[in-house]
Amino acid sequence: MSVAIYTHPSCREHDTGPGHPESPARLAAVLEALAEPRFAALPRIEAPRATRAQLARVHAPALIEQVLDPDAPGWRPLDADTWMSPASAEAALRAAGAVVAAVDASLADPRRRAFCAVRPPGHHATPDQAMGFCLFNNVAVGAAHALAQGVERVAVVDFDVHHGNGTQDIFWNTPNVLYASSHQSPLYPGSGARDEVGAGNIVNAPLLPESGSAAFRAAYEILVLPALEAFAPQLVLISAGFDAHRLDPLANLNLDADDYAWLTARLVELANRHAEGRLVSSLEGGYSLTALRESTAAHVAALLG
Repeated sequence: MSVAIYTHPSCREHDTGPGHPESPARLAAVLEALAEPRFAALPRIEAPRATRAQLARVHAPALIEQVLDPDAPGWRPLDADTWMSPASAEAALRAAGAVVAAVDASLADPRRRAFCAVRPPGHHATPDQAMGFCLFNNVAVGAAHALAQGVERVAVVDFDVHHGNGTQDIFWNTPNVLYASSHQSPLYPGSGARDEVGAGNIVNAPLLPESGSAAFRAAYEILVLPALEAFAPQLVLISAGFDAHRLDPLANLNLDADDYAWLTARLVELANRHAEGRLVSSLEGGYSLTALRESTAAHVAALLG
């Protein structure tokens, strides 16, 4: 089993402005972790651009035009904390394209898992709105692409500390995509209650502020992992946000790298049982550089099995 790393230089050129937490330094920290000797042999693959047709499976034409408009000002806000710079459209295309390419590779060869070291993140982007630092919903684009290739059941597991409202909205009425999220509540964006179930395909596990390892692992053991087992996905996608780490400045959960390693190992086991090993992970949030380095290393090591 191998893990391919998908990334692109343009993802570091997406500039959100001085002092913004979703900064190029985040991806630099992730790539530093992946430069460790134990990961030296992992293949590095340059992420292609997503096509407009691939984006249009989950996003409205107006949003695609808003992000990709070549005549728009180089610097502009899409909402109060979601900014575009001259390099942002290219980065957004590469971030979504990384997940699509990784899905294709995993479908062709189940022995190859993937980690997409990309930004901007994606899970807050709804069908028609960029928000929460996210331009396109990278994992949702990848999941929709898998369905278009004939995959019948796709699971998206989101352990970012913020609820992936965009992914939930996109697949609310799509029973062959199971969306499962653990997240702090209350916290931005305010969605993700247990009673938000879509077409029976949405599983939310909200965690109270100051929750730690025990509550996190119990949520998966009791709620999320049994739902995934019953769903028996043919492909597992991960929205890998590392901002539930105790060092993160934007939230109040108390996880550490061992918790990410534990959950990743459980998801690898699930993918091996139901999906011939097919698993693709993509970076979402995480705003402590120390936590990003530690958590990325633990996550990718667990992907290696």
